[in-house]
Amino acid sequence: MPDDSILYSRLLPHGPAVRIRRTSEKGALPVTAVLEVDRRAGTPREFDGGFPPPLMLVEGPSESDVLAALEPSARDDRVVAGLMYQKGLR
Repeated sequence: MPDDSILYSRLLPHGPAVRIRRTSEKGALPVTAVLEVDRRAGTPREFDGGFPPPLMLVEGPSESDVLAALEPSARDDRVVAGLMYQKGLR
């Protein structure tokens, strides 16, 4: 079942999914989105509900603005690993 709040998603080489997810309601302004790593991706628990802790949070005037702010970090494995370490998730 597709989730229209997911603005970007990719799998890390070791399995978890890096996602940019809109947390504000669709059509609400400003748009709020988070960068998160779902370690349950690809497992039976993936659809159990809930969300992983956010690594970054951004607000902007549009979805494209928040995506532009978060996507460079989401594409860089070293940045993702560093954010996870800072948040105590690794």
